[in-house]
Amino acid sequence: MFVASKPSILIVDDDTAILSTFKRIFERKGYCVTTAEKGKQAIEKLNTNHYDVALIDFALPDMEGTALFPLIKKSSPKTLSIMLTGKMIQSSIEGPQILIGKPINPVKLLSIIDTKLRNKDSEL
Repeated sequence: MFVASKPSILIVDDDTAILSTFKRIFERKGYCVTTAEKGKQAIEKLNTNHYDVALIDFALPDMEGTALFPLIKKSSPKTLSIMLTGKMIQSSIEGPQILIGKPINPVKLLSIIDTKLRNKDSEL
């Protein structure tokens, strides 16, 4: 169960180095962090928990990350959805509110997320 005062984030990426690095960074900044390495794991977590932020990799071993966005929108429409990708893709992907290319600058990512969460009610 999440602590109400801490923003929660789901990070989905098959790169365990990215997961552990981002988990450590976000926890230091006061986030309650949940991670998943596959889309199926993410779906299980999305079905049982609410997240303020979903940080999803485009290429997962069992599906494209874009398949998770309709579920996020249905179960938790106020969740800030962010797609990470190291591939060249069309910017017209439906689902994520933000598309960020890899490699990712963690400071910039934190700044984007913090700003979006502070302004969430006025933007959604």
